[in-house]
Amino acid sequence: MALLRMILTRIFWILPVALGVVTITFFSSRLFNGDPTELFAPPEATAELLELIRADLGLDDPLPVQYLRYLGEIVQGDLGTSFSTGNPVTADLTNRLPATLELGMLGLMLAILLGVPLGVLAAVKREKWPDFAVRIVTLTGMAIPQFWIGLVLLFIFFVQLQWLPGPVGRLPLWVDPPPRVTGFMLIDTLLAGDGAKFWAALRALILPVITLALCTLAPIARVTRSSMVEALQSDYVRTAHAMGHGERTIWFRYCLRNALLPVITVIGGIIGFVFGGAVLIEAIFGWPGVGQYALQAIEQADYIAMQGFVIYASLLYVLAFLVVDLLYLFVDPRMRP
Repeated sequence: MALLRMILTRIFWILPVALGVVTITFFSSRLFNGDPTELFAPPEATAELLELIRADLGLDDPLPVQYLRYLGEIVQGDLGTSFSTGNPVTADLTNRLPATLELGMLGLMLAILLGVPLGVLAAVKREKWPDFAVRIVTLTGMAIPQFWIGLVLLFIFFVQLQWLPGPVGRLPLWVDPPPRVTGFMLIDTLLAGDGAKFWAALRALILPVITLALCTLAPIARVTRSSMVEALQSDYVRTAHAMGHGERTIWFRYCLRNALLPVITVIGGIIGFVFGGAVLIEAIFGWPGVGQYALQAIEQADYIAMQGFVIYASLLYVLAFLVVDLLYLFVDPRMRP
């Protein structure tokens, strides 16, 4: 019961954080984006026409009234209507979310599968050539901008070698998408029994997934290394050696488990970044995800769409760190009541 009470308390604290995010987003979008009626009104619009547009957009009410109405709409899952697409922002984000999730899950999975073992290797081979090699790779990955990595990969594998497709999105332009079932292109092509489209979708994923993995691998590997180095110097490791345990058992059963807490924290932040839409990566590869949607909203001064994206991305970060907080309770017995 005490553990359940602690979990419910963590979940309860999402509400004030979410309210704060919505409040800050609402008022900042109103204060810094100017008058949105200019997006709809022709240059020769009269004052009467401008007032009609403002009334139609619900902007003729006092700001507190607009805020309360917006809170009521959010509770119902309504983030407003995009000026640029004419669709509900919730529908736009829902339609684009599978593309971001497909790219993000594959990129994050690859980063974890490579980053954690590299961090462990660097720690157990500390001050030797594997450690120096891993440190060079991670420092390079953290120093080089993600858009530069994407452009270099495109230049090598698309322009020069022509092994992989260019920045055309999830499928080549001349290929019709399969019937939408899950929104995940790899799954939908398999459900449709179309092997050619599955292979085309997989090839289109390779470069953006590698770019995303290289950008997120570096912090995971560095944090894993520093945590493992600290764990390897602990008293319980010396005791395990004295008891005759093997090196692999000590590394993975004792050290890595105790080194996971900071690694989980870093991965939580990366999840928010990835699933919130890696804007530059999606823009470079023409990927039709929520990140590209946000970029288009910025270019077209669509503050309703930008506002919806910011709320979506902020709440995603809140949920990611809630999951991290709950994972702490299961990974570290010291945090349990």
